[in-house]
Amino acid sequence: MAISRNQLVKELEPGLNALFGLEYKQYDQEHAEIYTTESSDRAFEEEVMLSGFGQAKVKPEGSGVEFDKAQETFTARYTHETISLGFAITEEAIEDNLYDRLASRYTKALARSMAQTKQIKAVSPLNNGFNGNFKSGDGSNLFATNHATINGTFSNKLATDSDLNETSLEQAMIDIAGLTDERGLKIAARATKMIIPSQLQFTAERLMKSQQRVGTADNDINALVSMGMVPGGYSINHFLTDPDAFFLITDVPNGMKHLERAPLTTKMEGDFDTGNVRYKARERYVFGVSDPRGIFGTSGA
Repeated sequence: MAISRNQLVKELEPGLNALFGLEYKQYDQEHAEIYTTESSDRAFEEEVMLSGFGQAKVKPEGSGVEFDKAQETFTARYTHETISLGFAITEEAIEDNLYDRLASRYTKALARSMAQTKQIKAVSPLNNGFNGNFKSGDGSNLFATNHATINGTFSNKLATDSDLNETSLEQAMIDIAGLTDERGLKIAARATKMIIPSQLQFTAERLMKSQQRVGTADNDINALVSMGMVPGGYSINHFLTDPDAFFLITDVPNGMKHLERAPLTTKMEGDFDTGNVRYKARERYVFGVSDPRGIFGTSGA
């Protein structure tokens, strides 16, 4: 009985899928240190910021209660992108037993491309959050000192950009603790984790691990460590493009979000005309931000 094209594809598919899965899982999912992942079942998702209420008022005796009203302030929109890539193996390559050499090499390369594309897209809001190429739902740059609210503005970046050091990190802690909501009320925000490029890993290690202050001969304690100011420590992201920038993820809910519309899938098929066997990978997702208070950053000096 002759082997049909469909039978040939089924014979090849298990090997290719196994190679692809092993390669992809070996990569660190660095975006998970920045984003909360949620599933999506629409072409796009929208999240609306509500203002809440202002300070309560003194009610003079015999007078009526003063009523306040909440309102929508801005909408964050997430529009999914379809990410895909594929390759083909010729019929002749299969006939000449080149499958082992070609297919394993191509599937590893495909896995690497899909993984790195996802990481590059994940840090795009951070890499472009200062220059105007990525804006939050309120219309300001992701990192700005003038995010508009009903009662004024709030800032999620240092007023004066600075390199990573004890002073700049302490100032960031102070600024995060001073964040307010849409009506100007204080919120109990704190940093949970620092995100840095690989160039800052040694500086971060000294700042986050030394019991005494870094770079001094005094016996002063390292307040950042003793007070547990960044409980999640630091995480290196190898896809950040600015060697001086650093970022702090805060505990403010609904901050940086990764919405997944369709998880990574792979598919193989044979082409009748050419005899080639084609293999592709595909997924749909989007990275973005709802509340800019969920992240704090500086582009460095």
